[in-house]
Amino acid sequence: MFGCLVAGRLVQTDAQQVAEGKFVFNLPDYENVNHVVVFMLGTAPFPVGTGGSVYFSYPDKDGTPVWQLLGFISNEKPSAIFKISRLKTEEIGQHPFGMMNIVQTQSVAQIGISVEPVEFLTQQTPVASAAVSTVDSFTQFTQKMLDNFYNFSTSFALTQAQMIPSPTEMFIPV
Repeated sequence: MFGCLVAGRLVQTDAQQVAEGKFVFNLPDYENVNHVVVFMLGTAPFPVGTGGSVYFSYPDKDGTPVWQLLGFISNEKPSAIFKISRLKTEEIGQHPFGMMNIVQTQSVAQIGISVEPVEFLTQQTPVASAAVSTVDSFTQFTQKMLDNFYNFSTSFALTQAQMIPSPTEMFIPV
């Protein structure tokens, strides 16, 4: 029903069902993961009026799982990309996986999906640092390229006292 994708790794479709409407993916070596994609496989839709809250869990220094809400997926929004690289410093929120004995080792994080009513999903507040930047990569590239071009061209700037007058050269003021 669900899939999980981390860049440079194989797609995971083997979610473990830990309770009714609760699914978990294991993320080994989570310290090197920046973004995770959670999506529906298309084999079975959510029941009408429901969707899935997506949670991220990592072990704290004592080995206790710390769960944080990332966002949700639904039949209308069947996939989502979440940034998880800075989540270890965030606060702990309420989650539906709290009282379950899910085995978790020290270097393995987990992505949890909990099937819940859509009305409940839209009222939840995910951790702020899980949102992916809304600036598209082309805009970001263009801004950085122009900044570098400006820095490069102004590195050749001269003061008026340093200029040697030459009637054949044209100067463009910065």
